[in-house]
Amino acid sequence: MKRALFAAILCSLVLVSCGKTVPASVPAQIKNGIIELKTPPRAPGQTSALGLKCDPIETVRIAFVGVGGRGASAVKRYTQIDGVQIKAFCDLKQDRLDLCQSYLKEAGLPEADTYLGEESYKDLCDRDDIDLVYIATDWLDHVPISVYAMEHGHHVAVEVPAAMTIDECWQLVNTCEKTRRHCMMLENCCYDFFEMSALNMAQQGLFGEVYHVEGAYIHFLSEGWDKSETWRLDYNMENRGDNYPTHGLGPICQVLNIHRGDKMDYLVAMDTPSYNGKVSAKKFRDKDYCKDGDHTISLIQTEKKKLIEVQHNVYAYRPYSRMYQLTGSEGFANKYPQQGISIKGLNGHNYVSQEVMDSLLTAYRPNFAKAIEEKAKSVGGHGGMDYIMDYRLIYCLHHGLPLDEDVYDAAEWSAVQELSRISLENGSMPVRFPDFTRGDWNVVDGFHYAQ
Repeated sequence: MKRALFAAILCSLVLVSCGKTVPASVPAQIKNGIIELKTPPRAPGQTSALGLKCDPIETVRIAFVGVGGRGASAVKRYTQIDGVQIKAFCDLKQDRLDLCQSYLKEAGLPEADTYLGEESYKDLCDRDDIDLVYIATDWLDHVPISVYAMEHGHHVAVEVPAAMTIDECWQLVNTCEKTRRHCMMLENCCYDFFEMSALNMAQQGLFGEVYHVEGAYIHFLSEGWDKSETWRLDYNMENRGDNYPTHGLGPICQVLNIHRGDKMDYLVAMDTPSYNGKVSAKKFRDKDYCKDGDHTISLIQTEKKKLIEVQHNVYAYRPYSRMYQLTGSEGFANKYPQQGISIKGLNGHNYVSQEVMDSLLTAYRPNFAKAIEEKAKSVGGHGGMDYIMDYRLIYCLHHGLPLDEDVYDAAEWSAVQELSRISLENGSMPVRFPDFTRGDWNVVDGFHYAQ
């Protein structure tokens, strides 16, 4: 124990002496020019959660922790899903609890129990009549509530990002492996219609070998932070890096079968100075700094030498974009700023026609998405993708199937936040991804939806 502690301290001293900065909670060393973050061994009693299956649940009893904007929207969607009982709400504000009760009343459903206050989620989780805890609080509370819920026997669905630090990522992984409870990050962008069809096309080989992918979260938010999610401005002021990576990253990781035959190896990040971020900090907090650069780019090399590019910008006066580009040896797909598909044999230097693209997207849409598309678009939630995400989660719990997004996805995609910061603070030095599967990244053969 003393030797391990000494080694961790020594590595930290080496990094500091070289002008490098890595959190003391992250044991690290520099090896061949790459910052290596050590993977802790599994504790006794833990086993891999890859392909985790749990007993089928005929009626999923669900409780919501955090029913502000996203949480309230989720409550409203779940009133339209069969095979669930909404048992409880928890929040810091009474008016939010009242709003969600009104949603139940409108749907002709019985009232839920309510919990008010910062620590009241513990009382909720102490119950034995809840199967799933749905967490939509501010970012910094995601992990403490998720861990407590799993430790008390509940499956967890947690909003993005699931965790904010490498240490928190390991907390989720270790707790899931120990308790054998599901922990799914609610990455709704994996269920957008274009992304699902393009994923299937890639899996069927229409693009050949996909070797370069791009994703992003580019969304002008900075002028509205005084009205909603005010804590988000505080976080960006104090934290440099890609602070919201998963919307762009999740769908492209599925295409590359991350921890299902390939894994993210190392990351290099670069950013611009803070321009509009500093304006928002001054305007809303009377502060003269914002540590987060206006535009951050993270480049990721996979074990199989595929390339991932992820961008983050919530400050620029530019249209919304998640980029979503797939480049393969025999084809290409692009969603932003213009949807387009190019496939060898169908066209030359241009996209296929709109008619051909629409036909392809429909033909390669997963069967479950086709079956519920009309209802998904009617219920809504970012064009229906939120409803499809909810539907898939409940479907898998009903049937005792592995979830589409497991705890390793939650950890890997969320880890980009701190890894990008470490890279930036060390002169864009490469940083190795922790292997959250602890060597099992190639045990599963490709991503697929369990049926």
